[in-house]
Amino acid sequence: MRRYSPRVFHFASRFFRQRSLVEEAAQEVFLKAFTQLGSYEGRGSMEGWLTRITTNTCLNLLRSAKRRPEMTVSDLSEDESGWLESKYSGAAEEEFKSSERSKVAADLTERVLETMSPDDRLVLTLVDGEDAPVKEVAELTGWSESKVKVQAFRARKRMREAVEKLLSK
Repeated sequence: MRRYSPRVFHFASRFFRQRSLVEEAAQEVFLKAFTQLGSYEGRGSMEGWLTRITTNTCLNLLRSAKRRPEMTVSDLSEDESGWLESKYSGAAEEEFKSSERSKVAADLTERVLETMSPDDRLVLTLVDGEDAPVKEVAELTGWSESKVKVQAFRARKRMREAVEKLLSK
């Protein structure tokens, strides 16, 4: 547990913002890993096995929570609204080069991701956020490589639509 907890916490924090939810997910992961240790065949790395358990556990927690809140512009902070307006209206690239603007963009991305389905969130986090290869994502999720590609394409489209919907309000 000591050896792999940083990896489990890192992965779980990609799904949940609140520390308490990350800790709950990590606890669930290690409980599942302990009870299923006999099923570990040793074909892959222990880290990969735990990462797959983490992914599945986080997805299941998200699905069971059935959280898909709709977000409106009024939910955004002043910084996030400002960034979104400037980005959408094609403002100069200089504005979002600063580290503060990058942080606001990352926060906005995270907030939009929270409104998406667990599968969309997972594929976007892994493929675009973690730059994980399609093959690795397929192994982690149990999906085919073509499903990963299609899911990523559709998830990106839904994310663009969510941002455009925010801007139209």
